[in-house]
Amino acid sequence: MNFIFPSNYNFKNKLFGIIDYTSAIINIIWYIFIFCLVNLIITDFNLKIILFISLCLPFLIFTVINNRNENILFVLLYVIKFFCSKKLYFYRKY
Repeated sequence: MNFIFPSNYNFKNKLFGIIDYTSAIINIIWYIFIFCLVNLIITDFNLKIILFISLCLPFLIFTVINNRNENILFVLLYVIKFFCSKKLYFYRKY
């Protein structure tokens, strides 16, 4: 079977068909950072689990439910750029 892809089709490799690899690596780095931080600060096991899930699950959901399938790094940069210069976006006249 031969498949013909159009020349403007952008094929991206994804982990499990959902998350692109750079977003998965950024997620893993975030999870390791949170895991180490929670283990150093808190001694209660139940509280560790609750904090780890509450700090990591929103980031994972934000990564998986991405409308345009953009890299999570670019999305975070856009959000940071927006929060740093709100006046630029709200008061610009065309």
